Amino acid sequence: MELSKRLQAVADLVTAGYRVADIGTDHAYIPIFLLASGKIPGAAAMDVNEGPLERARCHIEENGLTEKISLRLSDGLAGLRPGEAESVVIAGMGGGLIIRILTEGAEALKYVKECVLQPQSEIEKVRAFLLKEGFLFIREDMVMDDGKYYPMMKVQPPNSAEKAGTASDGSAASEVWSETELRYGKLLLENRNETLRDFLQREIQIKRQILAGLTGRDSERIEERRGVLEQELEYAEKGMEYYAV
Repeated sequence: MELSKRLQAVADLVTAGYRVADIGTDHAYIPIFLLASGKIPGAAAMDVNEGPLERARCHIEENGLTEKISLRLSDGLAGLRPGEAESVVIAGMGGGLIIRILTEGAEALKYVKECVLQPQSEIEKVRAFLLKEGFLFIREDMVMDDGKYYPMMKVQPPNSAEKAGTASDGSAASEVWSETELRYGKLLLENRNETLRDFLQREIQIKRQILAGLTGRDSERIEERRGVLEQELEYAEKGMEYYAV
């Protein structure tokens, strides 16, 4: 099966050979693709609602993967059994919901080697949460699909046996990122991700155009709006500094 550009990028972040738990699986497209391509040995497709699970069941049966993908009604990671999966995929959800799932599923994550996350909103908040909790950023990616920009990341949970970068007492060493890095992704900036550059250029152009349109207009609301836009423009311009030759 062929995935959308967004889902393909998410699937590409999954480590080959790992068993996958797809949280909020909906149609089970990602586990089906990963198994059909031979990248993973098995998967659990999990969702909090019966409707998506029924859609997933149909697609799994159509692809002859009933023996390789188990279906489970589960609120987040609640239904994940210890050692059942090395990789957890949470894609296409709001950032706040992803944070809740990771927080409530902290015990289940002790047996997980990686989390592949694709928040649809509040990306800065998600990055800040992951750093605060001691998750280790392994890789970030960003793609444009159907006119929208989608950032995503692969991280190691703080209690992972393979976790690197620990403090002398064995606890996770917290990284500190700048505000610009939280907004746009430190690894994306350091690797000069082409899609992020396009996004930043677009943001700078849009912000400048809006600010130009506010010239000569004065009111408390306009001034507040101008201040927000100028701050956002400053962050975008700082992001573009990573691409300077």
